[in-house]
Amino acid sequence: MSDSHGNTPAAWSAVVVGLLGFLVGSVGLMLSPISYVVFWVGVAIVVASGVLFLVLAKMGYNTETH
Repeated sequence: MSDSHGNTPAAWSAVVVGLLGFLVGSVGLMLSPISYVVFWVGVAIVVASGVLFLVLAKMGYNTETH
């Protein structure tokens, strides 16, 4: 296990974008009638957060500097 425990800019950026995706998807499910378009946009944002993490990790933002 790494010493940083996920406290890196890449991890935090991915978490924030992932939470935004869950928020968008949740709003889509709470609308009356249910908006599946908004829900799937939220799902796409969550998937994009994983891609964002991989890109930022490759750029070197997945290491914590002390």
